[in-house]
Amino acid sequence: MPYIEGFVAAVPTARKEDYRKHAKEAVAYFKSLGATRCVECWGDDVPKGVLTDFYKATQAKDDETPIFSWIEYPDKATRDAANKKMSQDPTMANMEMPFDAKRMFFGGFEQIVDE
Repeated sequence: MPYIEGFVAAVPTARKEDYRKHAKEAVAYFKSLGATRCVECWGDDVPKGVLTDFYKATQAKDDETPIFSWIEYPDKATRDAANKKMSQDPTMANMEMPFDAKRMFFGGFEQIVDE
């Protein structure tokens, strides 16, 4: 089964189009590293929770919208190799993000159901 790298962040709502363009441009880069699919989702119906939610997890401000994204790789080894290449790529280190990347969180996930 494919391996998934998931991301959650808060993006300034006024920069939705900047974020969409940034994400669209990133697709070619991730695919060059072995990704088979990239999905970017803009928060549309994201409820505020009692204990936790996307807003609290990302420390979203009133003028920010949560995003949920994932990159699909053929396997964990391909994802690990891609992350290693990205960590050594000076363009990634100097890339300007249209959001506060310090409040983004991410992780790798093994699929256990895919129907």
